[in-house]
Amino acid sequence: MTFSLKGQLLVAMPDMEDERFKDTVIYLCAHDEKEGAMGLVVNKRMPDMQFADLMAQFDIKVTDHVEEGHADPYQQPIVVGGPVETGRGFVLHSPDYQTADNSMAVDDEMCLSTTLDILRSIAEGDGPEKALLALGYCGWEPGQLESELVRDGWMVAPASAELIFSTPMEERYRKALKDAGIDLAFLTPHSGNA
Repeated sequence: MTFSLKGQLLVAMPDMEDERFKDTVIYLCAHDEKEGAMGLVVNKRMPDMQFADLMAQFDIKVTDHVEEGHADPYQQPIVVGGPVETGRGFVLHSPDYQTADNSMAVDDEMCLSTTLDILRSIAEGDGPEKALLALGYCGWEPGQLESELVRDGWMVAPASAELIFSTPMEERYRKALKDAGIDLAFLTPHSGNA
């Protein structure tokens, strides 16, 4: 059996060397020893962009009518998913919406879709109950993430739909640490030798 962190969170530690990832929480959508890893930052809002603005770029009309239990397209956050392919969209969503060819189940609570079909469904008010749209993603070559974990750049933490979809964006970093049993006040940016 191979080691996989798929469906887990990576939480940047205070001594994270790469400034692009300072205070980030990444949901790992894929991870294996042959392909490497792929994930989405879930706590960094895209500045100056709303869902309706993005849909206008694709000439997709956003409805004013939303079916009960479905995400309100006007409340859809857009996050900076990562530094790779920043013009490409990814939707992390609840499993109540899936298409056979275009959705991938990550775990029991989360699916990933990458086509305009899901954006149209969200815009029309009949998409998934919960969704998070990301532009760009984070990627690691085989062995790269494991190396970063050994250097203590990241902490692995349990993921939850509540954290990703319901926790306010600015509280996700602290909540991810808390859910892992860590108090941010006790983390120091530098380790020492005894």
